[in-house]
Amino acid sequence: MSLLILLVLPLVGSAVAALLPTNARNLDSVWAALVALAVALPLALLYPEVAAGGVVVERLAWLPSLGLDLVVRLDGFAWMFAMLVAGMGLLVILYARYYLSAEDPAARFYSLLLGFMGAMLGVVVSGNLLQMVVFWELTSVFSFLLIGYWTHRRDARRGARMAFTVTATGGLALLAGVLLLGHVVGSYELDEVLAAGDVVRQHALYPWILVLVLAGALTKSAQFPFHFWLPHAMAAPTPVSAYLHSATMVKAGVFLLARMWPVLSGTEPWFWIVGGAGLATLLLGAWAAMFQNDLKALLAYSTISHLGLITLLLGLDSPVAAVAAVFHMMNHATFKASLFMSVGIIDHETGTRDMRRLDGLYRCMPVTGTLAIVACAAMAGVPLLNGFLSKEMFFAETVFVGANPAVRIGLPVAATLAGIFAVVYSLRFGHDVFFGPEPRDLPREPHEPVRWMRVPVELLVAACIAVGTLPALVIGPLLETAARPVVGGTLPPYSLAIWHGLNTPLVMSAVALAGGLIIYLSYAEAFKRRPRRGAPLVGRYDGRVVFERTLAWTTGLARNALRVAGTRRMQPQLLAMVGAAGLTGLASALVVPLEWGDRARIPAAPGFVLLWAVGCACAVGAAFQAKYHRLAALTMLGVVGLALCITFAWFSAPDLALTQLAVEVVTVVLFLLGLRWLPKRLQDEAPGTGARARWRRRRDFVIALAIGTGLAALSFALLTRHAPLSISPYYLENAKPLGGGTNVVNVMLVDFRAFDTLGEITVLGIVGITVYALLRRFRPPREVIHRPTQQQLVAPDGPSDLAEDSDGGVAAQRYLEVPAVLVRLLLPVAGVFAVHLFLRGHDEPGGGFVAGLVVSIAFIAQYMVSGTRWVEERMALQPPRWIAVGLLVALATGLGSLWFGYPFLTTHTAHLALPGLGTLHLPSATLFDLGVFAVVVGSTLLLLTALAHQSLRAQRRPGAAREEA
Repeated sequence: MSLLILLVLPLVGSAVAALLPTNARNLDSVWAALVALAVALPLALLYPEVAAGGVVVERLAWLPSLGLDLVVRLDGFAWMFAMLVAGMGLLVILYARYYLSAEDPAARFYSLLLGFMGAMLGVVVSGNLLQMVVFWELTSVFSFLLIGYWTHRRDARRGARMAFTVTATGGLALLAGVLLLGHVVGSYELDEVLAAGDVVRQHALYPWILVLVLAGALTKSAQFPFHFWLPHAMAAPTPVSAYLHSATMVKAGVFLLARMWPVLSGTEPWFWIVGGAGLATLLLGAWAAMFQNDLKALLAYSTISHLGLITLLLGLDSPVAAVAAVFHMMNHATFKASLFMSVGIIDHETGTRDMRRLDGLYRCMPVTGTLAIVACAAMAGVPLLNGFLSKEMFFAETVFVGANPAVRIGLPVAATLAGIFAVVYSLRFGHDVFFGPEPRDLPREPHEPVRWMRVPVELLVAACIAVGTLPALVIGPLLETAARPVVGGTLPPYSLAIWHGLNTPLVMSAVALAGGLIIYLSYAEAFKRRPRRGAPLVGRYDGRVVFERTLAWTTGLARNALRVAGTRRMQPQLLAMVGAAGLTGLASALVVPLEWGDRARIPAAPGFVLLWAVGCACAVGAAFQAKYHRLAALTMLGVVGLALCITFAWFSAPDLALTQLAVEVVTVVLFLLGLRWLPKRLQDEAPGTGARARWRRRRDFVIALAIGTGLAALSFALLTRHAPLSISPYYLENAKPLGGGTNVVNVMLVDFRAFDTLGEITVLGIVGITVYALLRRFRPPREVIHRPTQQQLVAPDGPSDLAEDSDGGVAAQRYLEVPAVLVRLLLPVAGVFAVHLFLRGHDEPGGGFVAGLVVSIAFIAQYMVSGTRWVEERMALQPPRWIAVGLLVALATGLGSLWFGYPFLTTHTAHLALPGLGTLHLPSATLFDLGVFAVVVGSTLLLLTALAHQSLRAQRRPGAAREEA
């Protein structure tokens, strides 16, 4: 199966799962399991190829000119992580089927879980660094939604926000680092970056690249000082913790460190930053885990500690240490996921995770107890279990590290101390919960779970035992396959034997086991009796407190800045924006002097001069009339827009003229709807206010005149210069042969710059939906919208020719009957004209954008003259659906070119021979233009009708309409 299909499959499965019945747990879980299995099996079949040292690469051309192709790259290391993501996901899906209650929305859970699976797969198999960053941020988004799955819980919401803020901020730093890395290497392709390690390390930007990339990795893997978010993420359901916080998401950071190891390691900054963060996290997490009384909190801090161990190994700049880090990634995922699932079973069957209430559960849950104890022993590093082997390799690397004497002595001591702490918290989990007096006063009567809920734990614990007893046979080939790409292709000598003789690492393991046992036996009761105020020494330095205080300080600073510099009045806001733009332009003119070019001047035509004399007079008149009669000012602004339309046509730009004309009509309607919301003009002004108002108007007139003069000078300077690097000739020469059309403007929009247009219509749709969502709270009741009396739009400060009679406005309705009939007859004419503009747009002036505006004008005219009731009873327009369909059509057009092996949004022209019509040229860009048309219609109608409903509400509450915004 194609790797690209495997990458997309979980995301498609996520979308399908979201549409399944909410509480159909069997159907939802079976669907999610089938999707995970469909990913895991083809990946498993690729093992022989990657085990032989092969790299499976698939490429889909996206934006080749920018180096942004979709590249899926699977080497041994990526294969190991992809199998971890898919295989562990399958086990978690099975476990969650029995963990979730009947009240939990299962469809949403499995949809989010599959979405996260797809995002994590994207991180590990991306062959392009920018593509990897996109999936990296997607993991933060999906983890935010999964951690906050139980939305009714405040701790879940806070934990989700904290995790997202920290990891997403690190992702932004990673993006900056990747951009710098691509600049240094000259490519974002992973193969080229991995081959350019010497170039990167010797470059002057290496320190910046290192810090930014490490910021992304350390925040994602909860390394000191960013470790505080992980314990608060334990508010998530236990299946989420077993998947995200032991096997996948928190492993993304150490995955990135291992992936970039050939490129960024081998320097002093790498050793001290990565090794220092890893060592601090290893000790801090292990120390804090000993003092936790909540089982998930204990596992959270132990996860932090083990991630610190992996980070420390990667920071030691040793190939054997890198192999040990990969080995411990695999081991930690198995025993920690099994422990999280065991905690979920305990919580599910007893109703609590508080270790101070849990005792003697082995009597009631012997099978679960045995499984959890074995997993705890693997976490503690007990011989004949997988955790012992990777911890032995870790101890060996700390002993043989080559550095200054303080590091040579202090590092083994710190590693042994962390091992002692690991034994203590493992004993607290295994002994305190399952041994001791018989449990009493638990929320539920403890008992074994259903058989299938325990199966994932049994499989993982069996893997711990198999790897610990037969490492060379069970895990040896897999470890070689996974570690070879990390160390650059040549594996260093290492051994997976259980017995290496009596040596220093073995003595360190014995000291850790004995020391941990002694400390636990000496202070077991003291650990339980300790109040919940955090671990000694470090409990008062809670990163959560620092985070929340920083967030509160930042919010307060923003609020104060808004209070000082912000205003709810539009005029000061516009003044600030125009003034900032003017100062920026003036500063740039001082840097690059504004000089006229030497191009030949064209004599001014008398008609053109007269046109703009009228336009300028109307502009000044609009500013003057704004004080007395806003409707007159709006009319003059319309004349200025018409002058601009004629100017475009004068300079042989009919496309722009046509579009500008349609935009002007829509803008006038928008202003008409907005006039009602402007503050009321008072006839009797308070003493002194008139003088201030006059001064303000004169100031604004001077500023507007200065800005307009500056823009005119800038335009004149640009028009009189020669443009040796102009891109216009390229478009003029290639519009027909490459784009299949003679209308260069339309070909640019739907072919050469189609990706830009896709982004623009997406923004347009978002704006329309956002305005609708903001104004829907003020939408009047249905009886107001559909009442028999629909009034003509009248300026709030102008006289009304409509008078409502005692029957609620029947006279007004009769007054509008004649123009309403005419406008209804105009609707099909406008539709035909829009179709004409749309179909001719590729070769003549027109296109989807202007056709959409024409249809929108025709529809909004029905609202204005016939009334909302008449329109909504006869035409179910559904503007949001227009937006959705338009975006889907535009996106499908681009994906269609990918389907045939061409870059995204590549245009093709079909030549259809039709009887009686001859040969019809049908470019695929027409379908893309159809999407543009639908989005424009939907967004325009959504904006205007939302404001029209506001006007209806204002008619019901005229006092509210006069409030000054």
